[in-house]
Amino acid sequence: MKKKMIAAGHICVDITPAIPGKKGAKINELLIPGKLIEVGDATVSTGGAVANTGLAMKILGGNVSLMGKIGNDAFGGIVKNVLKKYGLEDGLLISDTAATSYTVVVAVPGIDRIFLHNPGANNAFYADDIPEEELKDAALFHFGYPPIMRSMYVNDGEELVKMMKMVKEAGVATSMDLAAVDEASEAGQVDWHHVLERVMPYVDIFVPSVEELCYMLDKERFQEWQERAAGRDVTEILDIEKDVKPLADECMKMGVKVLLLKCGAPGMYFCSASKEVLSQITDRLELDVEAWAGKEYFEKSYVPEKVLSGTGAGDTSIAAFLTAMTDGYTPEDALHLAAGTGASCVAAYDALSGLKSFEELKKKMDAGWEKAE
Repeated sequence: MKKKMIAAGHICVDITPAIPGKKGAKINELLIPGKLIEVGDATVSTGGAVANTGLAMKILGGNVSLMGKIGNDAFGGIVKNVLKKYGLEDGLLISDTAATSYTVVVAVPGIDRIFLHNPGANNAFYADDIPEEELKDAALFHFGYPPIMRSMYVNDGEELVKMMKMVKEAGVATSMDLAAVDEASEAGQVDWHHVLERVMPYVDIFVPSVEELCYMLDKERFQEWQERAAGRDVTEILDIEKDVKPLADECMKMGVKVLLLKCGAPGMYFCSASKEVLSQITDRLELDVEAWAGKEYFEKSYVPEKVLSGTGAGDTSIAAFLTAMTDGYTPEDALHLAAGTGASCVAAYDALSGLKSFEELKKKMDAGWEKAE
């Protein structure tokens, strides 16, 4: 039987209207006060790390259970119905006092997405919500989006540290993803560098986007990136040696053992610690330390058949990477599958409809799937 994975953390409903646009357009040419913008049909789907990453793990053949908190409301009913289709609704916690989280995704072709987000019940997710029984036979615990879950970032991330430490002590490998924050919000005022310093010793696998990580570790550098990008997608102007590696080095010094930095359309940066450090990951994961230790790659993206929305592309890439790692793939193959999954995801408006099995992805790669320049 396949090793068990847990996807926990943020869950919501995503509402994504189809918005017309052309490559090279700027957002300020579209979103003008007082302007009526005609849009197409809306895609209503589950979102957040639990749904995007967790359900993608299931679709990709993983043995996974989900843990997330929703409200007893109409949006909560949507979440339950979606998860029920996959037989994964049992891990949901239902609050009678908090509303289900939702996000309006403004996804214009050629422009990075804008999110209008209500965190809802995610703000009340705690370490004690995780059943000890679920951890007893788990190999991997993935937690997503603590920056938009208030319980996880208040008090210098005390609850986040408590949770990741608890999971590690239960003998489970840990993985964590971040999320973008509104600088003007309470989360935007948090000393994220300090929070990450506190929690990283309990995180084996760290899988954030490079923009999110830079904002939290080095705001001056992040501001400089934005100035260089001049309104374009920041990832288009990044230099791996000068911009990305310094952030990766800092993460590894904090205690991360395996790092995957999502760098948008260009691809993903990967590095791993020494054999001595990697051997500290729980035996339940059965990681081939010889194959995974001391590696560094930049995996270029595959050229997608079409681009409808970037919603969930990072989350589903993570799902492929973690599922492949848990299933015993080499880091090279895990990266190929992660990149292929991301390229498949953007061909649909929602996070899951465009996904292909590992077997389908391998066939496409063997047939000469083109990589991005």
